[in-house]
Amino acid sequence: MSTESDLRRLWSAYAVSTYGSWTAFGAFQLIAVRVLHASPFAVSLLEAAGLAVAAVVAFPLGPWVEHRAKRPVMVATDLVRFAAMASVPVAYFLGLLSYVQLLVVSVVSGTAGIAFTAASGAYLKHLVRGDRLLAANGRFEATAWAATAAGPPLGGALVGLLGPVVTVLADSLSYLLSALGVLRIRGGDTATPRDPATRPGAAGLLEGWRFILHDTVLRRLFLNSVLVGGLIMATTPLLAVLLLGRYHFQAWQYGLAFGVPALGGFVGARLSARLVKRHGRYRVMAVFGWLRSLFPLGLAFVGPGVPGLLTVIAVEGLLITCMGVFNPINATERLQRIPLERAARVLGTWTVGSRLVQAALMLLWGVLAGLVGPLAAITVAGVLLLATPLLLPRRAHLSGPAPATRTGGVPAA
Repeated sequence: MSTESDLRRLWSAYAVSTYGSWTAFGAFQLIAVRVLHASPFAVSLLEAAGLAVAAVVAFPLGPWVEHRAKRPVMVATDLVRFAAMASVPVAYFLGLLSYVQLLVVSVVSGTAGIAFTAASGAYLKHLVRGDRLLAANGRFEATAWAATAAGPPLGGALVGLLGPVVTVLADSLSYLLSALGVLRIRGGDTATPRDPATRPGAAGLLEGWRFILHDTVLRRLFLNSVLVGGLIMATTPLLAVLLLGRYHFQAWQYGLAFGVPALGGFVGARLSARLVKRHGRYRVMAVFGWLRSLFPLGLAFVGPGVPGLLTVIAVEGLLITCMGVFNPINATERLQRIPLERAARVLGTWTVGSRLVQAALMLLWGVLAGLVGPLAAITVAGVLLLATPLLLPRRAHLSGPAPATRTGGVPAA
């Protein structure tokens, strides 16, 4: 079994790519609005198409990843994302950048990201056993929120100094560094032997759906997660149009509006395991699951100028703090209920389903924004989020220790 140093190397690789991605937060939206002068629907389509097409292309990747050693998959997908993202600044400086290229890069990087998520989640379960899993997930979650806090303001400053594609270049280099970090891991790997009775490809991925839907907790967590994530993500392009376009926020202000609140996510993630130890998994999940559904409605009151900026910071800060507490519990409960030999398949299925729902809701909200305006569409999403906690698991269904597996086996950003 791999040592603690292997977990640190996996975390380091995750950290560098996560910081790179959050430094480039909103970069494609900014380029679409400021450089390519895209419409609100086109900005929503850019996000949605990347998610949807990537999810469809990645549909058979869960079973494919399941039967392969996970570290080579992580390295390969990092290199694919490096090449795809690096093509954007190259095309920009050559005067060849187009909306179509942004769409293609979104699809390629999104597809590689799904495969990476499936492989890294399974590898984390391979590395970390039992009660240490919640602490490990909290560590990864805290890193994600720390990157979210630092990345967007830094990215906004870099855009102001060096132009709109510099953060995309930084993001591409972060994937290269991540690949090098994964290569430094010296411990073992995990791959499930292929079962001749298991159906391959897309048909085999249906087994992931069956596994999720058959388990009461996984089913309710999945439905809650995809709807909450989908409704929140549906408003992201509309906020970009609203803040960068109608309200004329500067790039650094836009980055600040989403960077500062992420400090709450870092604090929440660090507190998550302690809160569970003191109050129990169900109570913490229920309380913060409900709270995270309340605050997005505050975005209905966003306006121009400093008051609007402060409103976004306050609303996002409260929301992200709740997510910082909730997400490690959600990830731990999910991983503990999935056998190691099925982790890549189920996590791939989970990611595909999430991306498809996010894409569908982004397109729908892009159309809605065209009819009623971005702010009204954001308000509708906030109202619908109020009902999502009804899907959370009940106390009696939550797990204790990890379930036994048929093969003896006991995820990130």
